[in-house]
Amino acid sequence: MKSSAYRADLLMLITALIWGSTFVAQSKGMEHVGPFLYTGLRFLLGALAVLPLVLLARPRAAPGGYRFSRPMLLGSLILGLVLTLGINLQQIGLMFTTVTNSGFITGLYVILVPVFGLFIGMRTGIGTWAGAAMALIGMLLLSVNADYSISRGDWLQLTGAACWAVHVLLVSSLASRFDPVRVAFCQFVVCAVISLVLAVIFEPIVWTSIVLAGPAILYGGLLAVGVAFTLQVVAQRDAIASHAAVILSLEAVFAALAGWLVLNETLSLRGFIGCSLMLAGMLVAQLVPLVLERRRAIVPVQQEPAGHH
Repeated sequence: MKSSAYRADLLMLITALIWGSTFVAQSKGMEHVGPFLYTGLRFLLGALAVLPLVLLARPRAAPGGYRFSRPMLLGSLILGLVLTLGINLQQIGLMFTTVTNSGFITGLYVILVPVFGLFIGMRTGIGTWAGAAMALIGMLLLSVNADYSISRGDWLQLTGAACWAVHVLLVSSLASRFDPVRVAFCQFVVCAVISLVLAVIFEPIVWTSIVLAGPAILYGGLLAVGVAFTLQVVAQRDAIASHAAVILSLEAVFAALAGWLVLNETLSLRGFIGCSLMLAGMLVAQLVPLVLERRRAIVPVQQEPAGHH
């Protein structure tokens, strides 16, 4: 059991590293092509990478299990629309802000998930609100300019983070009822088609530019969408929830490191403190509820012998 949990931790660490460094690929890709074309080609590649898993999935007798049923296709379409909105907001936002800011602000979705969950009856405890407050202060330190305004790129990333939070809630609803690999494949196709249509309408499409952006498209499509998604699905079968929370939050740190190494991005002291507070807020929001839940589970076991006296 321990070895499978350690393997899951390693796979999730690789996933976080790929996702964090993909912010650099997204930024570099737009030196040659527009945001919609980059996203469309990237998710088309991602869908092709996941297609073998769809074809190899064994049929299951349970209703809606491994079939492309109408409810599954409808759910995947809605999921794909939210994914398209979130990823394109993130992509366009990268034109107006840094990779570091993008990584940390996008990471705020882990706090927005339980906050949005309030609207569908999910309970939210003190840990989430404490984490949210820390992350909000951190974002203000990171993003507010000398003239006390927040850049357009940071606002776009924050709106994108809200889309990712909705996306997570939708995924948890769909993945429990349908085959997650097929749901993922469908949403990738939806995202690719819509983004490519938008690219044809709004952006110049030049073959030489696509070739120049090729390495960034391959990295963002095959690695970030195809490989990282697969690793996440495999890892989460054996993952310990508290480990997953910590490791996947490191995506923001890897984004900042990649931005520094590849794009020579630097942070001011205030920005560094802001990032640290945001990361701490993400961890508090995810780990405190897990600790409290574990404590509630242990307490009845400890009290049980007292009933025999």
